[in-house]
Amino acid sequence: MRFTRRHPLLVAVPLCALAVLAARPADGDGPHAPGHGSASGVSAEVARLYEEAATATERYEAGRREAERQRNRAHELEERLDRERRDMAGLHEDLGRIASSQYRDGGGLPLTAHMLLADDPEQLMRGQRVVRQAEVSLDKAIGRSERAEARLARNEARAAAAWKKLEKRNAELADLKDGIEAKLESARWKLQGQADASVAAGACRGAVRLDQPDTRFTSGWVAPVETYELSASYGSGGTRWASRHTGQDFAVPIGTPVRAVGTGKVVKVSCGGAFGIEVVVQHAGGYYTQYAHLAAVAVDQGERVSPGQWIGQSGTSGNSTGPHLHFEVRVTPEMGSAVSPVPWLARHGVSL
Repeated sequence: MRFTRRHPLLVAVPLCALAVLAARPADGDGPHAPGHGSASGVSAEVARLYEEAATATERYEAGRREAERQRNRAHELEERLDRERRDMAGLHEDLGRIASSQYRDGGGLPLTAHMLLADDPEQLMRGQRVVRQAEVSLDKAIGRSERAEARLARNEARAAAAWKKLEKRNAELADLKDGIEAKLESARWKLQGQADASVAAGACRGAVRLDQPDTRFTSGWVAPVETYELSASYGSGGTRWASRHTGQDFAVPIGTPVRAVGTGKVVKVSCGGAFGIEVVVQHAGGYYTQYAHLAAVAVDQGERVSPGQWIGQSGTSGNSTGPHLHFEVRVTPEMGSAVSPVPWLARHGVSL
C-alpha cells in the first residue's frame, strides 16, 4: 500500500450543482471529441473532494497521534506524583519514629533536666543537635515534597484540560472527515453514472481540465496512481478475460486521479467496449501505456503529457467488476501487444 501526498485543506464546494448536470454523453461518433464537456462539474468536484478527504484524514490522524502523546505525558505525570506521595509517606514515618524515640528517651523532660541528670552532658548536647538537625532536614524534605506534589497536581490538571480540548478537536476533525467522505462517495457515483452513459453511447464527454497538483518529480517515471492496492496481475487467469489478464490492476476508489507514468503523447481516448473509457499514451522507445476502466478523462487526443500529470480519473466502466485502474504496457497502441508492466516499470525505476 502506498500513501498519498497531502495538500492544504481546500474549501469544500457544495454538491447541490451536481443534480443539474446531465447524465447523457455529448454527441459524437465514438472517437474523443475535443471541446465537449465542462471544465467544472462532477469530475472537478470529485478531484477537489478527493484532495480534501486526504487532507482531512491526515489532520485527523495527526490529532490522534498528538492525543496519544498527551495520554503518555499524563500517565508519566501520574507516576511521578505517585512516587512523590510514597516518598512523603516514608518521610512522615521517619518523623514519627524520631518522635517516638525522643519520648522513650525522656523527651518529655526539659533539656536542662536532662543535662543535670546525664552522666556526660556534652554527649547529650551532641545527641540533641543531631536530633535537631534531623528534624530540620526532615521539615525541609517535607516542604519540598509538598511543593512538588502541588506542582505535579497543577501539571496533571493542565494535562487533563489539554486532553479534553484535544478530544473535542479530534471529534470535530472526525466529523469533518466523515462529511467530506460522504460527499465524495456521492459525487463518485454520479461521476460513474456519467461514465456509464458515455460508454453505452460510445461517445466521450470530453476532457475535464483538472487542477494539476503542484508536484515536481525527481524521476522521469512514476506509478499510475499514488495510493493503491495491487489486485489482478499480468498473466493471471479468470472468467473475466478471454485468455489471460493483459495488465496490472490497481484497486482504487472511483475518481482517484490517474497519472501519466512518463513523458509522452496521447494517441487514443475512447469510450466503449470491454475497456470502457480508456487513454493510451505513446512513450519514447516504442512503448505505449494504457489506462482503462476510467470514469473521466482529463486530456485530449494528440496532447503531450508529463510524468505525474493527471490524465483521468479511475472508475469501473466497461467490463469491470469493481472500481480499479487497468494499466497496460504495449509495443503497439492496440490490444494484443502487451508486455508485463511491473518489471517494465521497475526497469524505469518505479517499484510497486
